[in-house]
Amino acid sequence: MTLSSRTLSALALGAVAVTALSGCVAKQAADPAASFTVSSTDSECAVSSGTAKSGTLTFDVTNAGDQVTEFYLLAEDGLRIVGEVENIAPAASRTLTVVAQPGDYFTVCKPGMIGDGVGKAAFTVTGDKVSIDGPDAQQKQQAVDLYAAFVKDQVGALVPDVAELVAAYTAGDDEKARELFPLARASYERIEPVAEALGDLDPRIDYREVDALAEGLEWTGFHRIEKDLWVPARDALNSDGETPAWQDWAPSTPEERGEYGDLLIADVQELFDYVHSDEFTTALADQGIAGISNGAVALLDEVATGKITGEEDWWSHTDLYDFAANVEGSKMAFSLVQDLAASKGADGESLVDEIAAGYADLESALAQHGSLESGFVPFTELTDDHKRELIDLINALAEPLSRLTATTLS
Repeated sequence: MTLSSRTLSALALGAVAVTALSGCVAKQAADPAASFTVSSTDSECAVSSGTAKSGTLTFDVTNAGDQVTEFYLLAEDGLRIVGEVENIAPAASRTLTVVAQPGDYFTVCKPGMIGDGVGKAAFTVTGDKVSIDGPDAQQKQQAVDLYAAFVKDQVGALVPDVAELVAAYTAGDDEKARELFPLARASYERIEPVAEALGDLDPRIDYREVDALAEGLEWTGFHRIEKDLWVPARDALNSDGETPAWQDWAPSTPEERGEYGDLLIADVQELFDYVHSDEFTTALADQGIAGISNGAVALLDEVATGKITGEEDWWSHTDLYDFAANVEGSKMAFSLVQDLAASKGADGESLVDEIAAGYADLESALAQHGSLESGFVPFTELTDDHKRELIDLINALAEPLSRLTATTLS
């Protein structure tokens, strides 16, 4: 990863391709029967019904387990957050209210507030599409809230993923660690700019060797582990394209692997603590809706300047995993503000349609080379024509995206 001018405002993440803004009022009157109970335990997430009519829905969540828990309503991709309620103490109850459009969703509880959660189940909303009333200020604040929820969710998944990767790495199970490496990075790639708000945290977690050396920093993190797992050939060059890979370098000893693994776990925990702090909440409030909208462009720029060149994962050639995660983050930022942009009139609606089509085209081209679920081909297998196609699609999408912030603020 190369150092860029991204700030926290450039973070592109979070939310929902459907319109579901907690706390807003739907023009369609709320159905008094659209109320659900949720019982969260350490192993289950029991929702009273798996179907609803579109409009305002309430979920009364009771924590019947032994750990602090969270409840999520997720969009059909199982990733984007429609609504969530967190920090529910044992024996306590909280209520989540959302405006849900017709579509397929998932419900899930997350005892301990880390990992993938338990009791994930399908939830279907039928009926007609409902429009949203309320001033822009309310919608913008809801977008920020959902953005914060997504960031916390991704870091919550990152913590156990990194722990599993480090366990395999320090045990010398390189085959398993190589399988886990690109998957453990996905959550980080969706939220990477958050770490840049904490000074040297992102360099500690995700700097390439050439960047660390250029800035006189100790090289640690994901890519230090990567080089151990994919030991370079004796005639290979380093990621600067000039320095022999073996110059002043040797594979880590078991003790050194333990040290690097512990450092990565500690740095990820620092990130987890930050996104659950008042400091993070204040930073988000200061950036507001413009930061989320600008972030859609920023993460796409990250793809264009790092991932499509093959320089990010120089040893493993797993760059397409990072590529896909960055695109997901960018698309989710757009999803967060697309309804606000569309509400600005015909020009806003046209812009939203153009951006949505651009994402569809880019995702279709990327899917020719694999997926996060099934795996991607090594970056070295892409031909120049493949790379040119992806670059052209990124550039075509970046142009309308660059107009998104002005539209949402008009």
